[in-house]
Amino acid sequence: MPELPEVETTLRGILPSIKQQTIAHVVVRDYRLRWPVPANIHLILRNATIDDLWRRGKYVLFKTASGTIIIHLGMSGRLRILTEPSKANKHDHIDIVFHNEKILRFTDPRRFGAFLWVEGDPHQHALLKHLGIEPLTKNFSGKYLLERARNKKMPVKTFIMDHKVVTGIGNIYAVEALFAASVYPMQPANSLSLTQWNNLAKVIKKILRSAIQRGGTTLKDFLNSDGKPGYFSNQLKVYGRANLPCVKCGSLLKSVKLGQRSTVYCAKCQK
Repeated sequence: MPELPEVETTLRGILPSIKQQTIAHVVVRDYRLRWPVPANIHLILRNATIDDLWRRGKYVLFKTASGTIIIHLGMSGRLRILTEPSKANKHDHIDIVFHNEKILRFTDPRRFGAFLWVEGDPHQHALLKHLGIEPLTKNFSGKYLLERARNKKMPVKTFIMDHKVVTGIGNIYAVEALFAASVYPMQPANSLSLTQWNNLAKVIKKILRSAIQRGGTTLKDFLNSDGKPGYFSNQLKVYGRANLPCVKCGSLLKSVKLGQRSTVYCAKCQK
């Protein structure tokens, strides 16, 4: 699944081509995404201008004068810019065609993504209003995490992946951050000290920024907006490396299921 860095990379890739551009028409080939694409979206968006674009968690938002498009890439979706018309493939569900002749194509092989429309404040939409703090903001800190973790006995990994606490941290980056911070993934969240939380918050920001800089993590189904895979996978220390030597101590990495997700860790370095 594209995580925060992949979504941010996608946003930065498409923004120069479509910000302040006016939509000529919209082509919807399949309305059956995770939630149905609005049946009249082609009428709503005709001649609308994309005034601004931004990311909220793993969602991409396009602001127009009358409302906002909310897009989620689901498990394997992507957005990319075409500079000329191209035959649509089976999973190319939506094209937004602009007057500048650029085309924004939404592809989603598994149809777990979303392409929605909301009038009014988009941050009050049911999918967005309960999202927690953004991890790349200055308000995301060890003190914030310590306060939110009070009385929370859940594993720390589960806690930092709770999007009501902090939005956008998925499995890959949670595993990597906990390893970098030398924190045992199953440690109860309420047992971490302020020093540990400060270090973990710092590490999360560092890893996410590094992943964004390198274009996201290469996943089997992920391509960024220019069609090229991300390269952060070259930097992964534990994710996908179960039973391989730890890069710090050489002991074999272990893997357990936590919340139905694979959690790789070093039993020696993460105590």
